[in-house]
Parts: sequence; structure tokens; C-alpha cells
Amino acid sequence: MTAVHHPISTPLIPVILSGGAGSRLWPISRQHHPKPFMKLSDGETLLQKAFKRAAYLSDVTEILTVTNREFYFKSEEEYRVINQNKIPTSYILESEGRNTAAAIAAATLYIEKKHGPKAILLVLTADHLIDDKAAFSEAVLQAKQLAKQNKIVTFGITPSGPETGYGYIEHDQHEVKRFVEKPNRRLAEQYIAAGNYLWNAGLFCFQAQTMLAEFKTHAPNIIETVQECINVSQLAESADHHFSQLELDPATFKNTPNISIDCAIMEKSSNIAVVPCDIKWTDIGSWDAFGELKDVDSNANSVVGEALLYDVSNCYVQSHNRIIGAVGIKNLIIVDTPDALLVADRSRSQDVKHIVDKLKDSGHSAYKLHTTIQKSWGIYTILEENSHFKVKRITVKPGCTIPLHAHQHKDEQWTIASGTAEITYGEISTLARTGNSFFIPSNTLHSIKNSGLIDLIIIEVQTVQYLVEDDRVFTNPTAISVQN
Repeated sequence: MTAVHHPISTPLIPVILSGGAGSRLWPISRQHHPKPFMKLSDGETLLQKAFKRAAYLSDVTEILTVTNREFYFKSEEEYRVINQNKIPTSYILESEGRNTAAAIAAATLYIEKKHGPKAILLVLTADHLIDDKAAFSEAVLQAKQLAKQNKIVTFGITPSGPETGYGYIEHDQHEVKRFVEKPNRRLAEQYIAAGNYLWNAGLFCFQAQTMLAEFKTHAPNIIETVQECINVSQLAESADHHFSQLELDPATFKNTPNISIDCAIMEKSSNIAVVPCDIKWTDIGSWDAFGELKDVDSNANSVVGEALLYDVSNCYVQSHNRIIGAVGIKNLIIVDTPDALLVADRSRSQDVKHIVDKLKDSGHSAYKLHTTIQKSWGIYTILEENSHFKVKRITVKPGCTIPLHAHQHKDEQWTIASGTAEITYGEISTLARTGNSFFIPSNTLHSIKNSGLIDLIIIEVQTVQYLVEDDRVFTNPTAISVQN
């Protein structure tokens, strides 16, 4: 990795951690479509809101996102439509999640090399909402001043009640007395009555040199392993430094200890400060929390999509594909998707993760994939499948290309249902139109580009011995982020 000239002023680099499957928000959130990509009622995703929150701050030099390499193209597309000020973006791409300590260590090493030891990182997460941008901006200004005093700063939320789903921070002004794990109801009520406890938001601000020193003291094995990984990782960078992408080497990154930043650093260090704040913060960790974002009717029901309710109260109902009818129920969560339906007691929304665990244990694909998948180049829907074949409807947007790749274990038959395509397979490149069909044997490199002005629609039939979605071999390192 090549160092870049360090500016004289102290830069602020927001770091968005975008990981985690969000199993409590199944069936919308899945392993290959996690909750940062869930859309809210205004049409924006949680990831887009995190980016806009970072872009709103002053003195932002660039915005760094740490995410899985599978989500690079999806993240880039999310940012493209909202990055009106063309803020430089950079990415650290993980081959697998190794928890927040590894992610923050990688971000800190990267920023220290690029912007210098005094660069200030603001660590955000892609699954939170902060509605009061002005109050958040003021809290960040306070945090930056403390960070310049070589403090690692965390943000404590003024609690609105005895919440048992959050950790707490006991404090005296900016001094952290102790961190407390998620309490039971009785303890939470005691904390609220005491008046000197804050909710732990999991947001951090620090100088690069400060965090590196803490890692070397409290978690040297993590920082050493991540540094070794970066040393052998691939960095791609635009000539104007407006964009960069560091793809962490999978073979070395998997050796990084899997531990949270709280356990590795925050609970061990004596160099921690807190900024108490009231920024209208919400951790979107369950359907109950998600439902509270939506306006309710006179019976405390929230509805997304089309639903007919009779004698129903305190329910959250979501469906985008068909009408939901509900009669004589209360305190339920109902979330309908084309291939899965969730019905849960609203007070048990945290337990949805157990359904995901059962799906994983049984090998059912519904824990990781939707039947309809958004891609940077378009969308595809699985129409039918069994152990021997799979049928897809693929839509490629005008001007977009499914990158060159091959499958090791399956053959494909493409039929152009609508539009015009440039198809490459093996040594052949040809123009295809409506009605043309092409057979792509396994281990044959192929790609397809929509060269027309309307959507290109393809019916794909996959056959033979291996029909899971990860059966792809790419021709370059960056293309490995895309999966069909």
C-alpha cells in the first residue's frame, strides 16, 4: 500500500461498518441481502442514510466503508444515487466477517497510512438511525475535541426509558465509570432512576495514533494480524485519489481473532471518554423497533404495503406483493415476502433469529437468499428450482454488463425474451436479439451486455450437478465481489 501526502489540517474520515446478517429482521434481511440494504418508508436504505449522515458533517475528507466483498457493487450503487457532492469514497472489503475489532483495526491502519497519525476517524454503523442531524453534528464536534486530547470517544444516548435491549455506560460528565452489558428490567429501572447512565450507541471517534496505541497495549495479536493481512492485500486506487478499494487477503484475514471492539479495547482501556447526547438515535435491531418508525393508526397498527384489518390492534404488517387480511388479532408482527412469511408475537421479536438458525441447520436457502435479487447491473428472480435445474428471469439495465465469469459445475441455456444483447462465450462474441438462444457449457467464460435502450430480459435455465449461487469463477480480483 502506497502512502499519500498528508494534508496540514486534521481530516475527519467517517467509517461506516456495514456488516451483519440482521437475522432478527428475517425474512427481509438475509445473509446475501442484509439489513443495511433494507428500505425504509421514504425509499432510502439504512446504508444510504448512514452515508448521508456522514456527508452532512463538516471537514469530511472521504467516507470509508468496511463491508463484505460480496456487497461492494451493491454499496457503490447505493452511494452513487445520493452522493451529490461527490465526496471521495473508499472501501475495505472483507472476505468474511471477523467482528468489529478487526474491522476498526483495518480502517485505522488504512487511514493512518493514507492521512497520517492525527487523522480523526468517526466510526458509524449502517443499521442505526439518527434523526437529529444538528444535534449529532454538535456531538461530533465535542468528540473531535476530546479525540485531539488522545481520547477514544464513545457516544452515550440519553435514555428515554428502562430499555433492556441496549448496553449502558455509567458516567460522570465526559468520564466513563464503567460499561454495563444489557441489563434485566429491574437493573434497567435502577439505572434510569440513578440518572448517570447512558445507552451505549456503539459509535466511536478517535485519532488514528490513539487507537493504534490502544491496540498495541490491549490487543496486539489483532493489530499485528490485520497489519500482516494489509501488507499482502490488493489496493486499487483512482488517479485522482477520489476512489480507493482495499480487498483484504482472505488467507491471512481469516486468522484475525473474532472479537468485538468493546471486548478488545473499550472495556480494558483507561483512556475512554463519552459524549452524552440526545440525537434521536434508534438501533434497528428487530421488527418491533422497525415497526416503531412507521406512523400508527387509531389502533396502534403500522402497515407497509396493502392490508385489510378488522378488530386488529398493536400489530406491524408488511407486504409488497399481495394483500394481507387480518381479523381479531393483536400484538403481532406479520411480514410477507414471495418465498417466506413471518408471524411473531411482537414482544418476542428478538427471537426471530432462532428461525434463521433453524433454516441454517436444515440447509434451507431462505436464510441467505431472496427469490428476487438486486444487482448493480439489474435484477433476477428465481422462477422455479429443484435439485436438478433452476429457472431464472434476468433483467439487465441498459448499458450494464454481467461481468465475464464461468461456472464450474453447471451448464446454462440463455433465451433472449426481450431486448438486444452483446454476448461473449468462449471464443465467440455475437449480437443477440429477441428469440435467440445460447448454450453455455460449464467452465466456459461468458458475459452479457445490454447494448439497447430498454431492459434486456433473459430466461436462464441452469442444469447439471451444482446449483447453489456461489458457483462462479471470475477473471479478475475485483469481479469476485459479484455473485449471480
